[in-house]
Amino acid sequence: MSGPVLELIGIDRTYRTEAGELPVLRGTELRLNAGELVGLVGPSGSGKSTLLHTAGLLERPEGGKVMLDGIDCLSLDDKGRTAVRRNKIGFVYQFHHLLPEFNAADNIAMPLMIAGVKKKAAREKAQALLEVMGLADRGHHQPGQMSGGEQQRVAIARALANDPRLVIADEPTGNLDPVTTERVFATLIKMVRNEGAAVLVATHNFALTQHMDRVLTLQDGQLVDYKPE
Repeated sequence: MSGPVLELIGIDRTYRTEAGELPVLRGTELRLNAGELVGLVGPSGSGKSTLLHTAGLLERPEGGKVMLDGIDCLSLDDKGRTAVRRNKIGFVYQFHHLLPEFNAADNIAMPLMIAGVKKKAAREKAQALLEVMGLADRGHHQPGQMSGGEQQRVAIARALANDPRLVIADEPTGNLDPVTTERVFATLIKMVRNEGAAVLVATHNFALTQHMDRVLTLQDGQLVDYKPE
C-alpha cells in the first residue's frame, strides 16, 4: 500500500484545568511510513501520552486530522473508529494487561476472535506468534506463571495478532531489567520490520533510541528532531 501509514496533520489538543487552559499539542505534524520505527522522548508531562492517545484514536483533538492508510479517522463515528483501532492498530503498554484467567495462547487469540476469526484459526495464529517470540512451550501457561519479560513478549504478540498497520508502544520495556529490555525490544523490532508496520514508541530509555530510524521530542506542542545535549 503506497503513501504513509499514519499522518497527524495540524493536531491541536488543550486541557481545561482549574488553573485555566493548558495547550499540549499545537498544530502537531507527524508522518510515519511502513516499516519505520520512530521514537518519542521527553520528560513526563510533555504531551507524549496525549500524542499516542490521539494517534491511537483513544483521544479526540480539538483540531486537525488523524489519517491512517488514507482514512480520515476523525470523520468516522464511534463504531468506525473502534473498527480502525481493532483492525489497524496494535497497542503495547508498560504493563502487559494480560487477562490473568486466560493462558498465553488465549490472550493472543482473543483479539483475533473478537475480529471474527474462527477459534481454531485464532489459536493456530497465536501459537505461531508464540514460536516467533521464543515462547512455543509457554502457550498453556497463565501470566502469573511467566516472568515479566515473557509476559511482555506475549503482550507484543497480542498487539501484532491482527497484523496492524500501526503499532503504538508506551514505555513497552519500562518495568523490565536491561537484559530483558534488549531481548523484548529486539523481538518487537524484528516482528514489525517483517510485517511492514509503522511503529511509534514513547520511552525514557535512551539506550533503545539507537535502534530507531528517527527520534522526536515535543517542544512547545510541536514535534521536532531530538538532539542529545
